[in-house]
Amino acid sequence: MLRLDKWLWQARFVKTRALAVKLIENGGVRVNTQRIAKPGFAVGAGDVLTFARHDRVFVVRIRELGTRRGPAPEARALYEDLSPPPPPEDLSRPRPVHGGRPDKGLRRRFAPPPPDALD
Repeated sequence: MLRLDKWLWQARFVKTRALAVKLIENGGVRVNTQRIAKPGFAVGAGDVLTFARHDRVFVVRIRELGTRRGPAPEARALYEDLSPPPPPEDLSRPRPVHGGRPDKGLRRRFAPPPPDALD
C-alpha cells in the first residue's frame, strides 16, 4: 500500500506532492468511485482512480505502486489508462494562426500602396 498523494506524484500526474495534496483535499480524486479527501489514503494495485487535470478527466487503474519517481516511460508502466477519448476538435471555431509578428517583407506585401502611388 502507498499514499495516494505519493502515487500521483510518482506516476507523474502532478509535478509536486504539494500539488497532489491540494488536488486530493479539494475533493478532486475518487478511488473506486469513492471521493477521497485525505492525501494519506492508502492505494494499491487494482484500484481505479478518477480525477481531472488540465481540462481532461483521467480514469486510471493502478498496475504497480512503484518505488521512486522515475522517467516518464517508467511512470506510464505504473497505470493503465481507462480514460474516455477526448472529444473531437470543433472545426467551426476559428483557430489562431501561430507565427508571431510579420517580418518586413510580409508587412510590405500586405500594406496598402502609398498615397502618391495612386496618382
